[in-house]
This record gives sequence, structure tokens and C-alpha cells, in this order.
Amino acid sequence: MGIVVFSDSPRSVAVERAGEILDQLGPFTTGVCVTATKDGEEIDEILALRPPAVQVRAEISLPRTRARVLRMISPGQRPSYPCDAVVIDSSRGRGQPFDRDFARQVLANCPLPAILAGGLTPENANAAATLGPYALDVASGVESRPGVKDPRLVRAFIGACRRLP
Repeated sequence: MGIVVFSDSPRSVAVERAGEILDQLGPFTTGVCVTATKDGEEIDEILALRPPAVQVRAEISLPRTRARVLRMISPGQRPSYPCDAVVIDSSRGRGQPFDRDFARQVLANCPLPAILAGGLTPENANAAATLGPYALDVASGVESRPGVKDPRLVRAFIGACRRLP
């Protein structure tokens, strides 16, 4: 479950609230602190929460951490290492459709799990999944308004994913 912090996104929560959310997650739910920050002190605050995973920009340098590292990449970028997975996302939470050609290129050449994000909805989940990503990352495509998830759309997205071969 993605928890957005230190971001101008309407989904962003205070780092203290992120810690509370992480503490409430069940044993089989992985919390991922998602951030767009470049500020080293803010990164340190996130890592102090001891999240199971963090999602950061491709170029961000991280101190040594036990958290799994997901790096967001968009056309023209390559992830810096170390990282455990890449998130193909030129949208950065704005609901803009992913670049299909870039996604194909990354998926064909990346040795790491690659997660596809950007403009995903219940209507296009199947088409996105046919590209073969490790996972799909949805946010705005299941919201009734920015930052507010619509349970009907969430169920529809999950239903679309469950119908995949």
C-alpha cells in the first residue's frame, strides 16, 4: 500500500501520519512510502519510520537502508542503483497515461521487477497488463476526486485485474 509523503500530491500525508498508517497495516500488507522529495533530511525522516519499502525518484541517492527501494523512471531516465524494482511512471500521480513504447522498452530490458503506473483505470487495466509488468500501480484512476478513493472504482479495477489470464 502506497503512502505518499513529502509531496505536493493531494494524497500526501504528514510523515507522522505515515508512521501511524504503517503501524496499522496487517502482516501481509506491505507499506511503501512514496515520495517526490529530493531533500536528504526528508528522506531521513521517511527512513526513520522503517518502512518495508520506499519509492523515490530515479536519481535520488539513499543512505544504506533495509527498506526495499523502488525507483520511478520516465522516458529518458535510467534508475540509479541499488534498487529492488522500477516504477515506470511519467505521470507522477497526475493520471496521465503511461508511454506505451517506453514501457515496452523498459519491460523488455530491465532485469528487475517493473511496475507500470500512470493513467491506469478499470477500463485500461487489462491492456496495460498485456505488456507484462510485474504489477500495476493505480491511484488517480480509482478516485472520485483528487486524493479520494472511490470504492466502486477500486473494486472495478481489482475485478479487471482478476480477469487477466
